[in-house]
Amino acid sequence: MTAVTSPAPVMRRQLLRQLSDGQFHSGEELGASLGLSRAAVWKHLKALQQDGIAVESVHGKGYRLLTAVELLDGERILARLPADLRAQVHLEIFDDIESTNAYLMRHENRDRPLPRVCLAERQRAGRGRRGRSWQSPYATSLAYSMLWRFEAGAQALSGLSLAVGVCVAELLQSMQIPDVRLKWPNDLVWRHYKLGGILIEIAGDAAGPCDAVIGIGINTNNREQPAMREVDQPWLDLAGIAPGRGISRSELAAGLIETLCRRLPVFEARGFAAFAGDYAAYDMLQAAAVTVSNGNERLQGIAEGVDNDGSLRLKTARGMELIRAGEVSVRKSETPEP
Repeated sequence: MTAVTSPAPVMRRQLLRQLSDGQFHSGEELGASLGLSRAAVWKHLKALQQDGIAVESVHGKGYRLLTAVELLDGERILARLPADLRAQVHLEIFDDIESTNAYLMRHENRDRPLPRVCLAERQRAGRGRRGRSWQSPYATSLAYSMLWRFEAGAQALSGLSLAVGVCVAELLQSMQIPDVRLKWPNDLVWRHYKLGGILIEIAGDAAGPCDAVIGIGINTNNREQPAMREVDQPWLDLAGIAPGRGISRSELAAGLIETLCRRLPVFEARGFAAFAGDYAAYDMLQAAAVTVSNGNERLQGIAEGVDNDGSLRLKTARGMELIRAGEVSVRKSETPEP
């Protein structure tokens, strides 16, 4: 199926493509190739800088990007998919959107052919769990959402975020990103640094067909972005884990589409139990002393893996507790340097 890309900021995308080779280009050269005056080129470059894109200006040489910027390429993404998936998936790419999850949750999208995938160069109101914001600076992270219909209903989706986490961790490992782990209930981590997160939103009946929007955010190359200074926990991006490797956002998006399209039917047929063994291999909390917070309640214990429905098994002073929701912090641990 053809990928649909938001047409509004065409000039900005063309300008970035001109500069993507990392070489200097004069304002006159850029203007001639884009059909703009030098003054108009300068205004567009200033807009890019306001979006957090580092542009260097040198008198007599022109302009160049200080760091490489890869724009999402819908045709490239679809070309990397097997033919059967290419014919099924409806892919939309936005330059700027409030939230990829919120977009797919709209009724008009849920009534269209599935599965649907929404990607964005930037989210202005990306969300994490419990209403937290998720920072997605322009063209430096992957904001991915997939709309998938489950015939079994919402009551059968316990542990879905953990199963999706396994899929993402396996994909990153196949792309030579080592040591990715999962922190219950929805974090992707690398040596205790947050690398990404998963947000599942469900609409439909508890016992009948329901739609799940699977949101995945991954830090790819956003270390220099001012917006990331607002993040209140240690974090890292793929460029920091594998410097110089140049992980492609488009290839990562294609990998997520294929992996989830292949594995979600397994989840629907067998539930989280089919992923529990794989989850254990990526579980960063195994045997860790943790504190679980849920509202005003705080519970301490030793994490002993997860149950077959995705509940956290917590050994406490009063016995084994099964935790279905909450925020987990690891006690008495230091965050190592990356």
